[in-house]
Amino acid sequence: MAAEKRAADRAGGDRLAEYRRRRDPGRTPEPVPADAPLPHDADDTFVVQEHHARSLHWDLRLERGGVLVSWAVPKGVPDDPRENRLAVHTEDHPLEYASFEGEIPAGEYGAGRAILWDRGTYETEKWTDREVKVVFHGTRVTGRYVLFRTRGDDWMIHRTDPPADPDAEPPPEGLRPMRAQRRARLPRDEDAWGFEFAWGGRRLLARVTGGRARFTGADGRPAKAPAGLGTALGGALGARPALLDGEVARVAGDEVYLVFDVPHLDGRPLLDVPYRERRARLDALGLDGPGFRTAPWFPGDENSGGAVRDAAEREGLAGIVAKRLASPYRPGAESADWRWLPVSTRR
Repeated sequence: MAAEKRAADRAGGDRLAEYRRRRDPGRTPEPVPADAPLPHDADDTFVVQEHHARSLHWDLRLERGGVLVSWAVPKGVPDDPRENRLAVHTEDHPLEYASFEGEIPAGEYGAGRAILWDRGTYETEKWTDREVKVVFHGTRVTGRYVLFRTRGDDWMIHRTDPPADPDAEPPPEGLRPMRAQRRARLPRDEDAWGFEFAWGGRRLLARVTGGRARFTGADGRPAKAPAGLGTALGGALGARPALLDGEVARVAGDEVYLVFDVPHLDGRPLLDVPYRERRARLDALGLDGPGFRTAPWFPGDENSGGAVRDAAEREGLAGIVAKRLASPYRPGAESADWRWLPVSTRR
């Protein structure tokens, strides 16, 4: 029905009728032109907006005949020809939408934050009601793509060029986390270590791709996460693929996923990267949202281990974890490079 109505609107000359019908110009900051679109000759602009609506998705819009022909792509534009992704054809948008960023208010159609993720030019190789072949020249999206209709408003988007990054690897599945050895005393060379609180929670690894997160436990098998965590964490990372290591623990009475390592990020394994550098990359992600945050850590000096242990004891925690700054990430291994230390032992 929606496709038929849009076709009728186009036949009547107003391709933005459906767009205006869905929006209240007095409430939304989106551009809502009062008139039908004017003819436009270039037909070469494209835009991708990251849309944090009820469900995170990316909106692909191509300038065509004075409007932006639009598709909602739930997992984002693929960068590898081995993966086709769903693209749902939506209503045409005005050309002014190519520069739109902002917060669409609650209660409005598409409520949520829209971010300008990429914008550039494109060339048309083929355009029919069932198939669109284009070449993108953007900052993040480049190369040849085809959109093809499967059923109703459902289309698929496929990259026909080789992978945008031939060396990229997806985050591994079923990875078992690295484990700490129990020790009684702090390491002597504290300046070669970093220190974290031992939260006493449930270990979870989060595999994030296409703005969605799936979780595995200490045994590498699928595990249940707190409600809403996968959506929130996926939304925070957006299109950036990652494997995160952390634990679900009670903090100030709330259940929180505390992230303390990143074994894989942006298509690159970080297993052999030293802990100090992995921690710097994790901190740079700025993960802090509903039900999740980056766990604090404290680079060592001659007294920091004792100070962290004392702080853990004041917080009622059972211990701390010392991690060698130069240590790699050893999946499934119990390593002396990570040491669980009880707070009750004194030097």
